[in-house]
Amino acid sequence: MRPWPRRLGGAKRTRLEPTRLGRHVSRPVPLIPSGADGKPLFGLPAELAMDTDIARGVIGEFIRGQLRGAGFERAVLGLSGGIDSGLVAYLVAEAIGADRLLCVLMPSRTSSPASLADAEDVVRRLGCASEIVEVGPMVDAFYEAQTDASALRRGNFAARMRMAVLYDRSVTWGGLVVGTGNKTEGLIGYTTLFGDSASAFNPIGDLYKSQVRQLAAAIGVPEQIIVKAPSADLWPGQTDEGEAGFSYPQLDRLLFWRIDNGRSVEELVAMGFDPEFVERVDRMVAGSEFKRQLAPSAKMGHLTLGPDEGADDGPDEGADDGLDRQRLPGSSPS
Repeated sequence: MRPWPRRLGGAKRTRLEPTRLGRHVSRPVPLIPSGADGKPLFGLPAELAMDTDIARGVIGEFIRGQLRGAGFERAVLGLSGGIDSGLVAYLVAEAIGADRLLCVLMPSRTSSPASLADAEDVVRRLGCASEIVEVGPMVDAFYEAQTDASALRRGNFAARMRMAVLYDRSVTWGGLVVGTGNKTEGLIGYTTLFGDSASAFNPIGDLYKSQVRQLAAAIGVPEQIIVKAPSADLWPGQTDEGEAGFSYPQLDRLLFWRIDNGRSVEELVAMGFDPEFVERVDRMVAGSEFKRQLAPSAKMGHLTLGPDEGADDGPDEGADDGLDRQRLPGSSPS
């Protein structure tokens, strides 16, 4: 079962051995921090609990290795005030020092004032360089003659403008752009191509959202960021879970068993998952496969950049795992 392509750009993907982060190991669930009301700050499926010290070590070395391999010493990222970018800011600062990190805050007209305040709090705590760039005027100028543009179009355009700003600042700052997307959103396609999905490397791309919360709590991300409902700030009051219709712990647990462990639909239903939920998530994963691949090229020579359709992917590639890899009718192209 492998929705993520094993071959990208002619090279085979490498994965952490499961036990490096404590997966598949029988152990007590780590203590989840409690808020002022005495309740746990977040939900964490037992099977997704990990050793946060090991995770920080692995990710820190990954960050340093990516920069070193590309010949850079600095990094730049977009800081939204959410938990994903907040965690990455802390991880990068821990790995290379806050003095080598630039956080760019890019609010739009629909952004919550609380998001900007939380982002500024992270900058203050880390002591890193920062800059505020308003993307609202960019979006408004582009859609000035298209007053009926949907929130989805505007949201996707804003995401791409933010990434354009980051790559411009990567030149002036002299650093690589760091990605801030988690594994959950990457698998279900809750990303914008050439927007938030674009980066030079991504430290948390193999962490489910529940694990992001666990690591954020361990590294010291402010509590108000950890507990607030994740939101893309597409419109006032919008939340990821409210829009999607399921909770992240519920989705993470399903993806863990379906994707990481290759459980069949029948096995998942026997474990208590709703079959309609499983089918819906399967369609989301399959329908967004194109977002996780480099753009394919027509093969004209022996070695083709990007996904090489003519290459031998090994004896187990393309096994029947029950997921339709073709783009589904109606799936979003962005």
